[in-house]
Order: sequence, then structure tokens, then C-alpha cells
Amino acid sequence: QKGVGMTEPLVDAEGFPRADIDLYQVRTARHNIACLQNDHKALMKQVEEALHQLHAREKEKQARDEAEALAEAMSQNQNLPQAFARVNTVTPGSPASISGLQVDDEIVEFGSVNVKNFQNLQNIATVVQHSEGRPLSVTVIRGGKKVHLGLTPKRWAGKGLLGCNIIPLQR
Repeated sequence: QKGVGMTEPLVDAEGFPRADIDLYQVRTARHNIACLQNDHKALMKQVEEALHQLHAREKEKQARDEAEALAEAMSQNQNLPQAFARVNTVTPGSPASISGLQVDDEIVEFGSVNVKNFQNLQNIATVVQHSEGRPLSVTVIRGGKKVHLGLTPKRWAGKGLLGCNIIPLQR
């Protein structure tokens, strides 16, 4: 009222109360505004603390989830079967290449050959010769995951029935 806000003086130049305004009404309005501002500050502080707690809980939950995922990945790696041989070359266009076999695949099962009955590469050669033209089930570990492939040994333009080179793993 009459240009009086929160900070304008309520007295005239000589120090007497201004006669052109209702001092009681201005003082009451200023008091109410100050109380509302204090309440607003308190509420905003509560909101800020709640947001901090919410984000802290979310951060903890995310850290817990990451730790669980890491533990699960580690347990899956431990659950992977043991490999006995590794593919070190695959010729493009060969039966091995067509089946999806890749360099550095670690062989877990090659037909009936596995880590328990594998003695030397002759075991794999025997299985390949007896399976010419028939699909073999091959299980490999690629990038920490178990991958199943169907490999059919057969005559092709290149050398051998597979077109890949397999080396035994020294364990």
C-alpha cells in the first residue's frame, strides 16, 4: 500500500511514524511474509535432504546391482567347462568357417571327444574321419561364453575335411 514493501522505512525524515500508511497493517503483513519465507526455507531444506537420501540409496542400489552382476559373471565363468584344445587358424570358405568356428575358440566338446577322454589330436582326427558328411556337435568357449556349433566334416577345395588348425591346450 502506497509503495511500502518489505524494506521501505516506516518513519519519516524526522524519525516519526509515517501518517500516510496503516503501520499496524504493514507490520502484520511483513511479519506474515517473513514467517512464510522461513517456512518455505525449512520445507526446501527437507526436500533437499530427502533428495540427497534418495540419490544415495539409488547409488547404493546401483553399486549392489553391479557387484551382484560381477559375482554372477564370475560364477558363470567358473561354471564354464574346461577346454582341451584351441582353434588357431580357420580357412575362409572351409567347412569350419561355414559352421561359424573362429580363431581362438577353445574347444570343450568335439563330437564325442571332451576334456575327460581327450589324450591327443588323433582323437579329434578319428572323430572327423568317422563323421565325414554327417554333422558333429562342437561346443566352444568364445569370449567367456559357451557356444554350440554344428560342424559337418566334408571334402572341399582346400586341405583336410575341416579347413582349420586345432592345437592342444597345455594345462
